[in-house]
Amino acid sequence: MKKTIAGLGVITLTAGILTACGGGDDEDTLVVGATNIPHSQILEFAEPLLAEEGINLEVQTFNDYVTPNRALANGELDANYFQHVPYLEDQIASNDDYDFVNAGGIHIEPIGVYSQDYSSLDELPDGAEILMSDNIADHGRILLMLEEEGLITLTEGAGTDATLDDIEENPRDLNFRADFEAAILPQAFNNGEGDAVLINGNYALEADLDPHEDAIALESSELDNPYVNVIAIRSEDEGNEDIEKLVEVLRSEEVRDFILEEYDGAVVPAGE
Repeated sequence: MKKTIAGLGVITLTAGILTACGGGDDEDTLVVGATNIPHSQILEFAEPLLAEEGINLEVQTFNDYVTPNRALANGELDANYFQHVPYLEDQIASNDDYDFVNAGGIHIEPIGVYSQDYSSLDELPDGAEILMSDNIADHGRILLMLEEEGLITLTEGAGTDATLDDIEENPRDLNFRADFEAAILPQAFNNGEGDAVLINGNYALEADLDPHEDAIALESSELDNPYVNVIAIRSEDEGNEDIEKLVEVLRSEEVRDFILEEYDGAVVPAGE
């Protein structure tokens, strides 16, 4: 298992002047912000397919969950591709200048539970320390997964908005630590911190973790999973033909096949 962790920051994947449909002179150029794996890789694969449609794609790659939305709000991007629906909705509600809309869902990245010391959730001892992201939008997702696995019981109706305060029964007295940025959870795992670590699929892949081989439990990727990763745009660009073509290409059979073959189930096309 290769132990490499991507640092925080911004990497320009495709250089060029930002002449995008939302803020530049060239209406056939789209500037899209994305986190590295798998989002920017999927966009790279789609780039020649978009070129066939007369659209030049420029990708800026980010290694955090905050900067891509700021760049979109500031007009530096035409779209971004890194976040699921609950996170997008939370960000819109929390930031007055985030006038964004969901232009379409592309894929799902199942969250996995990883442990250096235990090979199954059943082996976790009483009082085990569980490390999870400080991203509140992921807490309901994680807790519903752990409830489905029989580790905890949530208050009735908590649903995807569940927080740690909604844990009604915790028979093993699990100790939850939700003070980690999502991007550094693989590093915490590699350092042997905690008894179990919940890691988002994209960050697991960046750290050379194979969710299907290395995780001791994996979130369901059923069709009704609300945590589909989407193309987010400013509301003023809703209906833009180039963006609609971007979503169409990302949902094409060619891209779906690439996702299935490249990530072997660690990333799943929406509706698959």
